[in-house]
Amino acid sequence: MGEAAVSDPTGLLVAAVVLVAATVFGLVRVRRDGRLRDTAQGDVLRLSSGELGVTLGERATLVQFSTALCATCPGTRRLLAGVADGTPGVRHVEIDAETRLELVRRFEVMRTPTVLVLDRTGRVVRRASGAPTRADVVSAVELAAAV
Repeated sequence: MGEAAVSDPTGLLVAAVVLVAATVFGLVRVRRDGRLRDTAQGDVLRLSSGELGVTLGERATLVQFSTALCATCPGTRRLLAGVADGTPGVRHVEIDAETRLELVRRFEVMRTPTVLVLDRTGRVVRRASGAPTRADVVSAVELAAAV
């Protein structure tokens, strides 16, 4: 009974792997959160004024998918509305993701807010999952207006 117990390092190894994986996941998510990105190559996704229920902006349309329990959606709404109000030809439209499931599926909305930036024809030129920055939104609007 006086012998030292030999411990199995498997549990410690598993814990270390899980910790590293969680850290990498967190860093990637923080880096991508709210960033307006190009849509996937070859994807030509569009939204029409009929689907939105409003006329598209003459230069660009900012489409925001929101839900009632989304904590960052009100701030994103204020940001996008402010950009739209201060930029001629830009419109902001908010879509309730809970009632427009066909659009949620079509645009693969996995979280809210999700923001789509449309050009004047309704083509999606940028998208963000999470709250974007004002600078990213302004840059995306300029890109959409240039198309």
